[in-house]
Amino acid sequence: MWSFFETVRNRHSVRRYEPDMEVEREKLHAILETATAAPSAGDLQAYQIFVVTDAVQRQNLVEFSPRHEFIAEAPVCIVFCADPQRSVDRFGEQAGKLFAMQDTTIVASYAQLAAVAAGLASAWVGDFEAKGVAALLGLPAKVEPIALITVGYPAELPELTPRVPLTEIVEFL
Repeated sequence: MWSFFETVRNRHSVRRYEPDMEVEREKLHAILETATAAPSAGDLQAYQIFVVTDAVQRQNLVEFSPRHEFIAEAPVCIVFCADPQRSVDRFGEQAGKLFAMQDTTIVASYAQLAAVAAGLASAWVGDFEAKGVAALLGLPAKVEPIALITVGYPAELPELTPRVPLTEIVEFL
């Protein structure tokens, strides 16, 4: 089992998945349970999560994100949606919408790290037609798709990409 730091360092964006290896329900449950432990504004968890395991639905998702055919190849695609009204009711319009977006991206990030810890791989897809995805999946009108995360057993492990040195992006004040 990796330490947290090793888990973070070993997270890759994987776009090729083993075709005959389904994600075990126990692992998927553990990923989702871990993800929803993420911090959220006011502890409201202003998001909803939709898990797409149906092969036809995953193939249909590609229509709304045509540069990401690997969505169909992955055995799981998790759709992370903001539920802004949940935050707006507590924090007002501007802050509430921002907090719901932040909550959603945090929970999606935790899911990616949990996938690595479970021996799986993932890729974040942010380039998609949100209205098309919502219509295809029949999502409630109150939610806004923010990220698609593919999950599965990797058929490739890309090389680690170099990171910008801390000295170029961090300032101590």
